[in-house]
Formats: sequence, C-alpha cells, structure tokens
Amino acid sequence: MKRITIIGISGKLGQYMTEHALSRGYEVTGVCRPESVDKLARFGQRISVIPGSTTDPEIIRKAVQDADGVLTVLVPWGRDRMATRMAEAVLRYAKPDARLVFSCGWHVKLKDTDRYPLKERIKSWVFGRIAKLTQMADIDDQEAAAQLVFGADRDWTIVRASDLEEGETEGLPVWAANVGDPILASNRTRRTDFALFMVNALTDASLSGKAPAIVSRAAQSARDHRQASLLTSHT
Repeated sequence: MKRITIIGISGKLGQYMTEHALSRGYEVTGVCRPESVDKLARFGQRISVIPGSTTDPEIIRKAVQDADGVLTVLVPWGRDRMATRMAEAVLRYAKPDARLVFSCGWHVKLKDTDRYPLKERIKSWVFGRIAKLTQMADIDDQEAAAQLVFGADRDWTIVRASDLEEGETEGLPVWAANVGDPILASNRTRRTDFALFMVNALTDASLSGKAPAIVSRAAQSARDHRQASLLTSHT
C-alpha cells in the first residue's frame, strides 16, 4: 500500500483519516468541493487535492485511477443519490486490485443476523423521516449504496460506526460482525478512532468482504466483554 485516495477529504472524518494515513507514510490524494479546499491548508504540500464534486464520475476516475487503496466517506446528504453515485464511481474506476473501504453507520444492514434495539430503530426512523422532509439527507440512499458495495466483486470493507464523539484517541476500536452484539452496547466511538479503523482496514485482509460494526475499545461494553473473556479463559 503506497498511494491512497480519500473521497470526502475535507470533512472531519476525512481530515482525521488524512492524519492517520500520512503518519503511515502514504501518498494521499483527496477529493472535495472547491469551496472546501481551504479547510486542508494545514496539510500543505503533503497531500494532493482534486477540487470537484465527489459524485462527478470524471473527478473520481482521475482521483482513484492510480490508487492502491480508496477511503470513501459514504455520506447521504441531499436528495440527489449522493452516496449511490459515489459508490458507483469508485467501484467503476478504481483499479481492479485496489482496496476499497467505505464508511457508514450501524443502520446499514448486512445480513439478517444484525439486531437493532427498539431505541435504535426509533432513532433511525425519526432521523430518516426528518432528513427526508427537510431534504437534508436520504438514509435510504446510503443503504442502497452499501448494497451496491456488498454485491460488488471487489476487495471491499464497509465500516459501520456507532455514535461518534470528539476527543483524544482511545486506540483502535473493537468490532463485531453483527449489529446488536453485546460488545457494541455502549454505542460510542471517538471520531479520530473511526478514522484510524478506516485507515487500518486498508491493510487488514481479515476485513475483506466484511462490514464490521465498531465501538470504542474504552467503552464500558468493550471493557465488560474483555473481562468476561478473561474469566472464561480461566475457568
């Protein structure tokens, strides 16, 4: 892994991924709207930025054509199939052997073994309805984009995040294959650690073709899981 591209580099998650990628010595190219380029000034000449729409197929083609890995912030803003169009372009134009890592939330369902508590189902439904009514976002579009990725014959991973918070790193998050696993119950992850998991997934072959649901390793549910595992191992 040498060259990577970050689609949506100017947002909070994109900037955190940039920090982690540079710390690993990657050559970083990013795509963001022209009006957001200034947000990346602190990185200076350490990154290359391609200004343009993250849904423009030609912009995506240019950005990913030489990348060994692509990190895509799969956001569903607006009502113009933003997430689906991003996923389509990345899947179409990335190199055949490129590692593709996408971000989304727990609400994206991979299989029937995912289990959602009533509180989470209500929260997702309410947010989805408000987002649609205000035309702020389209959660259904993000789910449709994820289904495109799930069905693609590519080396992909979709990282499904818990609720996010700011703060200093707590280390690489832990993950479960299924939403609803007790280890995820605390439902919190530092945004910088979400980004760390995304970058780490570029070289973690065990995550290929999977949709890990993550939570902070310092969260109470993760600590309880470790303690239970220790007790089990000593019995």
